[in-house]
Amino acid sequence: MAVKTIEWRAGSVRMIDQRLLPGREVIRTYRDYRRVAEAIRTMVIRGAPAIGVAAAMGVALAIRGTSGQRARARFERAANLLKATRPTAVNLAWAVDRMGRVFEASLALDAAHLYRRMRDEAIAIYQEDLAANRMLGRHGAALLTSPASVLTHCNAGALATAGYGTALGVIRAACEDGKEVRVFADETRPFLQGSRLTAWELRKDRIPVTIIADSMAASVLRAGQVDCVIVGTDRTAANGDVANKVGTYPLAVLARRHHVPFYVAAPLSSIDLECANGDQIPIEQRPSTELTEFGGKPIAPKGVEVFNPAFDVTPAELVTAIITERGIAYPPFDESLATLKRPR
Repeated sequence: MAVKTIEWRAGSVRMIDQRLLPGREVIRTYRDYRRVAEAIRTMVIRGAPAIGVAAAMGVALAIRGTSGQRARARFERAANLLKATRPTAVNLAWAVDRMGRVFEASLALDAAHLYRRMRDEAIAIYQEDLAANRMLGRHGAALLTSPASVLTHCNAGALATAGYGTALGVIRAACEDGKEVRVFADETRPFLQGSRLTAWELRKDRIPVTIIADSMAASVLRAGQVDCVIVGTDRTAANGDVANKVGTYPLAVLARRHHVPFYVAAPLSSIDLECANGDQIPIEQRPSTELTEFGGKPIAPKGVEVFNPAFDVTPAELVTAIITERGIAYPPFDESLATLKRPR
């Protein structure tokens, strides 16, 4: 995809405002870590790998022009603020913690060299995520037949990462291999990442895509129109339980009912071996207005109670395989994921 999700340029963080897609392609520029945090919270940028990159760049902005104890205080404020923006996505905390280790190792440097070291680490996180997505895509492409019809949920494409994508990265890699792939994209209520973002990406890449309402997935599966389901993940527990955009769990249930493989595209940075199972994953609650308003206009009675979790957890028993940049994990996931995550 030609449009860059996020990039570091001339001492600032630039990102496409995903709230305005597909109608307008607007690039926002941030020079303050607090603005980056707000961009993550309000979903200017979204997707676990992408917000991890954004958080790392936000940390670099935070310590610019500081050194010593002043830099430590600034880092701690930035780290706490950034980590609190989207608690489910483990990539965010992972990226901030990685920046913290570099910060501690570089604290003796003067302000200019400390900033340069932190900036370089943030850019390295960006570049590594992009490379991981491409490797993950290559591994996952081997699972697809040709022709293949893939059902996906939410957006796990270039917009959700440093570029290329996880679930959509598998689809892109398969197409690059010459395979014939078509996609069914759940619209993904209530934020409509599937219809607004996934369809936008695939149309740009000229990959055939059909938007369906979330409630239509069962009919499409029952009709035999889907060869496999591929989704992304914001956090995968050590046992293989998967937290992803709300609506993923029922999709996995439907896939099992209709004997369709259910694959999860998960860069290693999104696999949390310290989290034993899905019950330990914090689930973000989103503003009620995402359900009670549309385009700023009310669509529900005033004062009605709203339950709006951003994610649900799919039990490992419903997952066929988890695709990573180091290879494909199969059950039992507690063993295969630990092997893939082991330092090399």
